[in-house]
Amino acid sequence: MNDPYINILERIHGAYYQLSAAERKVADYILSQHSQVQFMSITQLADECDVAEATVSRFCRNLGLKGFNAFKLEMARHTATTNAGHLRPQQDDTESLSGRCLTFARLSQDAITQTVDMVNTEQLESAVELLEKAGKVLCMGAGGSVILAAEFAHLFSTVTDKFFAIADSHIQTSLIATLGTEDVVVLFSYSGATFNGISLLELAQKRKIPTILVTRFPKSPAAQKADVVLCCGSTETPFQFGSVPAAVAQLVLMDFLYQEYFRRNREKCEENIQSIAMALAEKHI
Repeated sequence: MNDPYINILERIHGAYYQLSAAERKVADYILSQHSQVQFMSITQLADECDVAEATVSRFCRNLGLKGFNAFKLEMARHTATTNAGHLRPQQDDTESLSGRCLTFARLSQDAITQTVDMVNTEQLESAVELLEKAGKVLCMGAGGSVILAAEFAHLFSTVTDKFFAIADSHIQTSLIATLGTEDVVVLFSYSGATFNGISLLELAQKRKIPTILVTRFPKSPAAQKADVVLCCGSTETPFQFGSVPAAVAQLVLMDFLYQEYFRRNREKCEENIQSIAMALAEKHI
């Protein structure tokens, strides 16, 4: 679908009676809850409609789309052009700049609150235990998630030397293929539904390498492959490509892991911090 102004809801109405009974359940839900569908994973939508994920995929193809991600883009485009006339987050142009800044700040505050509400302490403790025991910790992601993986490795580099951020997808695969069972892979994937992320987790699973996934969607395909799943808050449209609130939510989750790791290994962490501080002092004026 190349027309940026196509009315996806009209497309659903037009195809409605050519759909199967199960696909009509998906159509009915979307037509009644269309403003929220763009924020959902395929697993969430399937659960809400009480159908299989394969049914959702067939529904999307029957609309002339390549798959669910293409459908979400059309839903987001429809919402954006209908409500705001553009593809940026809707703003109140009558509000002052300071007022808009407060609005944007609240979005990040909400993301933090959602993350706190979503934290599973058992999973958090399991993640810290894996990080403690690990010989090496490889931090990975794709797109904007690579930046977050690098930030995670950088944060822990202040207290230990075993965290490494890997950006290139081929090197990610190569390194997992040579890791041992005493190592750990940490994958950042907001959607939990990228081909590369899922393939990395499958390879790690095959080699019995422990994995930790940071994602927004606890029932995503990647979440089914990870040993530990940590959920972050914030909701973004398919056109945001890594919003600031989503990044803030993941940074807060990183800090939860870091602080607990530090608490459990305080003496060694403080020793390393002192050594690093002395070494870095020579680089400052």
